[in-house]
Amino acid sequence: MRTDVLVVGGGLGGVAAALAAARAGRSVILTEEFDWLGGQLTSQAVPPDEHSWIEQFGATASYRELRNGIRDYYRRHYPLTERSRAWTDLNPGAGWVSRLCHEPRVAVAVLEQMLAPHLGSGRIRVLQPYRPVAAETDGDRVTGVTLAHRDRDERIDVVAPYVLDATETGELLPLTGTEYVTGFESQAETGEPSAPAEAQPLNMQAVSVCFALDHVDGDHTIDRPAGYDFWRDYKPDFWGDRLLSWKSPHPRTLEIVERSFTPNPDDDPLSVNADQRLNPGDGNLWTFRRIAARRNFTDGAYGSDITLVNWPMIDYFEGPVIDVPNASWHLSKARELSYAVLYWMQTEAPRPDGGTGFPGLRLRGDVTGSADGLAQAPYIRESRRIRAEYTVAEQDLSLAVRGDHGAVSYPDAVGVGMYRIDLHPSTGGDNYIDVGSCPFEIPLGALIPQRMENLLPAGKNIGTTHITNGSYRLHPVEWNVGEVAGLLADFCLAQGESPRAVRNTPRLLADFQDRLTAAGVEQRWPQIAGY
Repeated sequence: MRTDVLVVGGGLGGVAAALAAARAGRSVILTEEFDWLGGQLTSQAVPPDEHSWIEQFGATASYRELRNGIRDYYRRHYPLTERSRAWTDLNPGAGWVSRLCHEPRVAVAVLEQMLAPHLGSGRIRVLQPYRPVAAETDGDRVTGVTLAHRDRDERIDVVAPYVLDATETGELLPLTGTEYVTGFESQAETGEPSAPAEAQPLNMQAVSVCFALDHVDGDHTIDRPAGYDFWRDYKPDFWGDRLLSWKSPHPRTLEIVERSFTPNPDDDPLSVNADQRLNPGDGNLWTFRRIAARRNFTDGAYGSDITLVNWPMIDYFEGPVIDVPNASWHLSKARELSYAVLYWMQTEAPRPDGGTGFPGLRLRGDVTGSADGLAQAPYIRESRRIRAEYTVAEQDLSLAVRGDHGAVSYPDAVGVGMYRIDLHPSTGGDNYIDVGSCPFEIPLGALIPQRMENLLPAGKNIGTTHITNGSYRLHPVEWNVGEVAGLLADFCLAQGESPRAVRNTPRLLADFQDRLTAAGVEQRWPQIAGY
């Protein structure tokens, strides 16, 4: 198969890249390994992690189109109360983590709506479920990628002048011989205050296998997981208790705190102020990532709230799942941990009334679109990352370093983002690293590999460090990166120039930034303070 732009990976970055290139008139092949497009928003079942100003600014126009589309979908198709239907910034789940917590399948529907006209015209072709297994190169160029069907013995070779790696783990980087880094860089290399003295390439953030729950009458206890005894007794050195407990380190202070758990509190959804500046929102785990608040809907529509479990105790940091021979084993253990957490909550977790266990907790695999009850895909926070022309370092955006000066402003800015430097416990035994951040820009140099000419990152695999990945890995930034990669491929095809030339030629860079502005891609922040 041949196409103008091949986008491998159908997460948020991949969908944004395909849309951008198709809207520019290019033919696109988009691939995805799992049953749903949307990656961390859908198949991984993670409600959007966003900054405090997301309703006003700090995202691309097409990302706003996605967010508005999700709200409109609820208003058109769900039995909302009139009060909730009139809520301008409707938060269907009234979760505290985000101003837009919602069921994953709604995002799937909206993404498919956004893609629909391009699928109908044939400008975008989606190959699903396929994953990359091989690549051909000629010097510093990728000449083709081989894709394998997930469920049957079938392979497709795709040739394209531009290849975008939007996979969750940067799978094309080793397949194409593109130079990349994993894990912690050394302080000597990056100069980062939070970096270790020696590089630790296998020290990566925890992965999590999320799942959805409601709480209804009856006993819905799952079978006891095979490895339950191990996980019940497991006590990380820095945790302050067993992993399976309501206690864990506070990410920002590392103080051991105990969170509450109250299913179906009779709270008012419109009273939830999901602002990470004011409150991390994880005091009551039930409402933290709640994706359906029953009081947003007419009486009887929902017998229970639905909450999304992406909580401290499901973080799996026993081993990395990238560039190790036993990656699949670690992923299976991560799934086992999630089942163990659920079984513990159903049978042994302390209740506010002094009892133990919540047998009414019911696994909602129908909500996550999976036969086994868990999310279709693991939530992988940290990817392989290209060795880029410019690598974003902690001192570029750390609030402690930059203070009132704000984040470094890049002449080649191609987007904006904001999130604290939020690193979960890692496979090297590190506790949380959580550092205040300034609203930052995305430099084009972070999307340009040091050597390869027609391979572009379109997700979490850009030129960040282990540390700054903690800020750049979130939903709106991944979308922004993918959208820019798709527009850059189109711009280079139109100009007959390379991505490297676009960045390093003032006239071309100015023209490309104008193209981004016309597409609704913000490149600078107004004057605001970080947190």
